[in-house]
Amino acid sequence: MCGRTACSLAADNLRRACAYRDRRGRHRQPEWVRQERYQPSYNKGPQSSGPVLLSRRHLHQGALLKGKRCVVLADGFYEWQQQQSGGKQPYFIYFPQTKDAMGSIGLPDKEVEGDEEWKGWRLLTMAGIFDCWEPPGGGEMLYTYTIITVDASKDVSFIHHRMPAILDGDEAIRKWLDFAEVPTQEAVKLIQPTENIVFHPVSTFVNNIRNNTPECVARIELGAKKDVKATPSNKVMLGWLKSSQEGSPQKKENDLPKWTSQFIHSPSPKKTSASVLQQWLGKQEQPAAKKHKA
Repeated sequence: MCGRTACSLAADNLRRACAYRDRRGRHRQPEWVRQERYQPSYNKGPQSSGPVLLSRRHLHQGALLKGKRCVVLADGFYEWQQQQSGGKQPYFIYFPQTKDAMGSIGLPDKEVEGDEEWKGWRLLTMAGIFDCWEPPGGGEMLYTYTIITVDASKDVSFIHHRMPAILDGDEAIRKWLDFAEVPTQEAVKLIQPTENIVFHPVSTFVNNIRNNTPECVARIELGAKKDVKATPSNKVMLGWLKSSQEGSPQKKENDLPKWTSQFIHSPSPKKTSASVLQQWLGKQEQPAAKKHKA
């Protein structure tokens, strides 16, 4: 469930792609924190770092114990469809793009001058929650995040039964991040499937987390086969390969990497993703109980 993503924009272009208008209508760009940690990638795994949006209040008011809501950014995410043959077909899933943006997929990132309006790839904005851990003995704070998932929308349910909770538009993003003005009960209403996404099949090249090139997101045609003309030389080669395969055991191992995750999911039909999230965030907002000395 969205454990693998792509985020290939350079740091400066990522800021421009996240531009928004504040309540006064002014054009703003988010500020980087720990920009040196960001590494663009076509193949990000669950253990790698990734860019997220936080409210300014989280940074300037010491409110890391409140809200805990963030927006996870990506070009799109990968999902694998189980095949009847036993294999798995990967798909790349993302927001609908302009014709120019689609033409740039997999191409080197172009720098944009100054405050010029971003007209490139529209980033996928996924609802998440984050946490912050400080080593008991002191040291650098560790920030972690989790992508919230919901039941898959009709269009992508044939690929997988879950999908990330996608925040579509500036208003949805603002409400999710503004924990001071938008209470949990209101914010969880944003946690629902969306139909405003598109996808295409990609090569199993992306299965290997070490592969980090534009080939990971390149569209492929399913079921395309090339006819090979029979010649004396390739007949000999095919006969040799067939006899070699018959004499050697077949390996039965999954090409997909295995990992554990902390994605929120509904344990039973009686509870929705929103209700589980609301319950969790509600506990975080409760004041800590005072400890009494014995």
